[in-house]
Amino acid sequence: MKYMILSYGSQQDYDAMAGKGGYRPEDFAGMHEFMTKFNAELEASGELVETRGLNAPVHTRRVHGRQDGVPVWTDGPYAETQEVLAGYWIVECESLDRATEIAARLSECPAPAALAEGAYADVRPLMESVDDIGF
Repeated sequence: MKYMILSYGSQQDYDAMAGKGGYRPEDFAGMHEFMTKFNAELEASGELVETRGLNAPVHTRRVHGRQDGVPVWTDGPYAETQEVLAGYWIVECESLDRATEIAARLSECPAPAALAEGAYADVRPLMESVDDIGF
């Protein structure tokens, strides 16, 4: 079964990684090393299908509704939410429990304490067909 592991952040997190707010690149060196190793281990185990980090929310557009027959869009970031999808992994493994074990390893990722405190990830099964809709 395939699962998507979604990690979240904020525009402030992206700003910090870009050196704003008093952070330096070396503050994130451990995080980059961890992610490189984490991804390599998943690839070696055969469980990694796809992974990507997403660019900062300021580069986002939200398309919503129509006005006078024309789609409406706005540029990010969005005042109504602090957290945004920061990246994802698609893993193929035996169970939701195994996917959760993989996602739980992300809590070991070194990062500045102020940024690590609110870090979390979601694990969601991917649907292969409409028949997978079930509760």
